[in-house]
Amino acid sequence: MTGRRIAIVVAIIGLVIVPYVITEVYYVNIASQILLYAIFALGLNVLVGYAGLVSLGHAGLFGVASYAVAYLLAAGFGHAVAIPAAIGIGLLATAVFAALALRASGISFIMITLALGEIIWGLAYRWISVTHGDNGINVTTRPAPFGLPLSSARGFYDATLIIFLLAVASSAIFVRSPLGAALCGTRDQPRRMNALGFHVWMIRFMAFMFSGLLTSISGILFVYYNEFISPQALALTASAEGLLMVISGGAGTLLGPVVGAALVVIVKNVVSGLRFTVLSPMGFADLVKFVLNGLFQHWNFLLGAIFVAIVVFMPEGLVPGSVRLARAAWRTANRSKSARPAAAAPPAPVAEQKR
Repeated sequence: MTGRRIAIVVAIIGLVIVPYVITEVYYVNIASQILLYAIFALGLNVLVGYAGLVSLGHAGLFGVASYAVAYLLAAGFGHAVAIPAAIGIGLLATAVFAALALRASGISFIMITLALGEIIWGLAYRWISVTHGDNGINVTTRPAPFGLPLSSARGFYDATLIIFLLAVASSAIFVRSPLGAALCGTRDQPRRMNALGFHVWMIRFMAFMFSGLLTSISGILFVYYNEFISPQALALTASAEGLLMVISGGAGTLLGPVVGAALVVIVKNVVSGLRFTVLSPMGFADLVKFVLNGLFQHWNFLLGAIFVAIVVFMPEGLVPGSVRLARAAWRTANRSKSARPAAAAPPAPVAEQKR
């Protein structure tokens, strides 16, 4: 078994034992939130990392599936009907989204996705008869697949973990398939791919649909996690946070979006709750306490500072940057070992010197 496979097995075991090691419900819920946002980031990473298409409206697709499952449940449909229907509605919205956005590339693509995302947010905010506006839609129950209830924090985490692992596996299969290789080709050399006979638009469209599938699944998990959905989940800031997850962790990698999702969720929910106190009456210590409390209280500022540091020191992202630094340290250590002078031979005895 190779080192990579051993690391994967260890990571899976670590994820499985999380709710048993961490006994506090709050932190188990944070772990569930990291997993569902990691699925969202994996879906966005298909476009950003492998297709080279930056989307600022993916929260709109996230919200379409969220509102669909919430509306159907509120209308009296069961989970077995609401979940597949919400995925189907999310894929239909993704198809329309892709058909409009893929007419352009570069800055134009970004602006089109931004406009479409804002349109969906406006519908969620103003279409009160369906979305209830700012009041949102409440979901009172969670599904119980195979008779296993998801009402507890541990049960919901286990179900989210299974879906997360399936999302990671499907993403790995997709990016390593011929379609994934062709998608990377459309990112690097779209004109050459077109000249070779590849249908660039269709390849990007299929990647968009796969991205929309993962996004819709994460939106459904979000509704079941919060048992509530409102237009705030569709805002531009939600799309920006998803893009931040992908870029900070490392676009074009499978582990990068997961690390980025963990970073954003932890800073947003855990670090922002920290408060610092000092026992010394010194004025400087009070100033440091004031700065740290203000920094951690306004998590947006802290997250922005972290992102700037990542861009400056690891522009490729945390995961590829950490690998690069580790390799550089390994090469430096080997170089220093090889550069050490060989031990000098002991001097010959005096009798031999006279001869």
